[in-house]
Amino acid sequence: MTQQTFRIDATVDCPSLFVRRQPRLGAPAVLYVHGATFPSALSVGFDFGNGPRSKSWLDDWNARGFDAWAFDFAGFGGSGRHAAMAGPADGHPPLCRAPEAARQVLSVLDLIRRETGRSRISLVAHSWGGAPAALSAISAPDIVDRLVLFAPIAPRTGGTVPTALPAWADVTTEAQYKRFVEDVPQGHAPVLEGFDRWAPAYLASDPGAARRSPPAVRVPYGPAADNIEARAGRIAWDPARISQPLTIVRGAWDSLCLDKDAAAILDAAIAAPSRHDRKLDAGTHLMHLETGRHALYEAVGQALKGETS
Repeated sequence: MTQQTFRIDATVDCPSLFVRRQPRLGAPAVLYVHGATFPSALSVGFDFGNGPRSKSWLDDWNARGFDAWAFDFAGFGGSGRHAAMAGPADGHPPLCRAPEAARQVLSVLDLIRRETGRSRISLVAHSWGGAPAALSAISAPDIVDRLVLFAPIAPRTGGTVPTALPAWADVTTEAQYKRFVEDVPQGHAPVLEGFDRWAPAYLASDPGAARRSPPAVRVPYGPAADNIEARAGRIAWDPARISQPLTIVRGAWDSLCLDKDAAAILDAAIAAPSRHDRKLDAGTHLMHLETGRHALYEAVGQALKGETS
């Protein structure tokens, strides 16, 4: 079925939100919550090209029997921009902190419930997106069915938080590429796929990108600020308050979600009725853009169905 799109109107506190749906009518609904620097079209909605193994993660969810949803946080992709993103970066506190982002997740959950008639929806969140997804699960336990965290950011100790952080940051495709490949072991064959298609699509996700020198996508800095605070020992949510089945899925090469990080979250999630950690071979923090993504798809698909093998 053709992809559907929706727009949640802007409010005094929040720009408009762009929502996409890969529908499977009558099926259980799952919502993807993206990470800190790129929107849903470049993550769960990215099509890697021709062939049956090149379809997007949304397509995979459809094939597994899910009504697949995703959205862009304010300041990203097809959603509206904060007025402060047009001003100086140092003229406003970091935009899109986790509590603000959680309110956006809840707005999208309300839309999904209205459109589908379903009372409960599962969440799959990548990286920083795990914070607003978890806050939403905590505040709406009767709405969020399951919580699957792909490469979540966990608390560590020893980090420091600068006294001043910007409202936004500009991110080049060169910076993204460096970040995407830095955890691949030296001498291993490349695992990143489709970057030649991904990079121009990333720049096209921000109408102002081409006017910057070098071309760059402007993103809210709140997610980065949350991650900085997490590395100093303070995450925006309390795992002990999660009351849904909780699964962490991560790549074995991911330097941002180590064994100790997954354990810190799962050990603290004492109210979750089930807790699982799936570490997958040959994957980094960006495994959904890599050759091993089908193993990620399988692990997340199993978690959404309550399978633990």
